[in-house]
Amino acid sequence: MDHDNGTFSFTGRIRSSAHAVNGILEMLKSQHNAWVHLVATLTVIALGGVFSVTTAEWCFLILVMMAVWVAEALNTAFEFLCDVASPEFHPLVKKSKDVAAGAVLLSAVGAAAVGAIIFLPYLLSYL
Repeated sequence: MDHDNGTFSFTGRIRSSAHAVNGILEMLKSQHNAWVHLVATLTVIALGGVFSVTTAEWCFLILVMMAVWVAEALNTAFEFLCDVASPEFHPLVKKSKDVAAGAVLLSAVGAAAVGAIIFLPYLLSYL
């Protein structure tokens, strides 16, 4: 049932936020890689605090962390949709899932590169 009549409502925004939180929780429950991303995110936040990274560095770190999370969320949604649309194996569904997973990998590699550029000088200064 569609409850959206085109007008803004505070309760509607709360419901939308609750659905979004449920989606994030479902991603964490169903995707092992999401836990890897969570550990990486918490590690980056901790290292950022330990090294007192600059505001600009925080901005870059937040952007790449969010890119990985968004890619993982879209990949998860895509996998769920593919599983409904084609419960049996289909080579094109496999290819599309592989491409979506590749997008997550690309974002994670990019995030790791940004993290290395930011954190390596801090780490090397302690050696």
